[in-house]
Amino acid sequence: MSFISQSVWLVAILLAFVSLTVATDLSTVEMPMSARYEKWMAQYGLVYKDAEEKAHRFEIFKANAEYVLSVNREGNRTYRLGLNRFADLTNEEFKASYLGFKPKPSAVKEETKVEQPFTYANLDNMPSEMDWRDHGAVTGVKNQNPCGSCWAFSSVAVIESIVKIKTGQLMSLSEQEVLDCTGKGSCQGGNMEEAYKFVIRNGGLTTESNYPYTKKQGLCNSKRMSASAATISGYQMVQNSEAALLNAVANQPVSVALEGSGKDFQFYKGGLFTGYCGNKLDHAVAVVGYGSSAGTNYWLVKNSWGSDWGEAGYMQMQRDIGSDGGLCGITLYASYPTV
Repeated sequence: MSFISQSVWLVAILLAFVSLTVATDLSTVEMPMSARYEKWMAQYGLVYKDAEEKAHRFEIFKANAEYVLSVNREGNRTYRLGLNRFADLTNEEFKASYLGFKPKPSAVKEETKVEQPFTYANLDNMPSEMDWRDHGAVTGVKNQNPCGSCWAFSSVAVIESIVKIKTGQLMSLSEQEVLDCTGKGSCQGGNMEEAYKFVIRNGGLTTESNYPYTKKQGLCNSKRMSASAATISGYQMVQNSEAALLNAVANQPVSVALEGSGKDFQFYKGGLFTGYCGNKLDHAVAVVGYGSSAGTNYWLVKNSWGSDWGEAGYMQMQRDIGSDGGLCGITLYASYPTV
């Protein structure tokens, strides 16, 4: 073997080792907690301002890691947890920065209130499974970062999808425009109805590349806002039932609110999520499909916490639980735009 070939071979081995190290699931390997923390910091490129802050965050990380490891060791759940980017945050810090759905007053109780009649009621011949990604109608997973703008990401996600379904063109649209210009939502929260109303009132929504996301609310840029790339004509609220939600998702991705503040939701890594959560709506996502796994039906949920969370940014959430509101309240505030 020549010197060059030998060098190339050694570099390949080194790169493979580095790749394996970076990809290590820190919730499955056995190692001292301090070493786990250092590897986690390296994985996310974190550097704290001083030793005191690092020690403080280590205590939080340790408590979260112990919880994640204990849940995974139970062995009787259909899902597993992981030490993701939120592992050095308390649950209260996480809730303050990464949720943000705020319903209008009495919105959950007004289940029959709709802008238009529910289009997808009483449909026959429903497909047994649906994944709108397979139809090229879902953009890549995005990241709201520490800003309570989930409501903007949820509404924009389903607008992107219906525009693709109706026009054949999939475009990444601007959450920042919704965040800056709606006037009734911010990084402290908002709701999807106000986002739809803004897009209708404004005559459309521009692209993400024209009005990129900045992780914070800013002043509305009227020049960028005027470059509309996609329009909607209205929106509809889905009746409060899993059957109605199924009918809607069979025809287009649907925006939903749910309770996403629980620790199992925060650290979800993969598998079929079956709890624990209630019906206190505090987060907004998009349902982009449904199916079944090992005899259990599920919703396919697209989140806005980046591709590191869950299954590359997605969650399989148990469907047909036989309880009002569905798991985590997923049917209580569901909506979709119309074109």
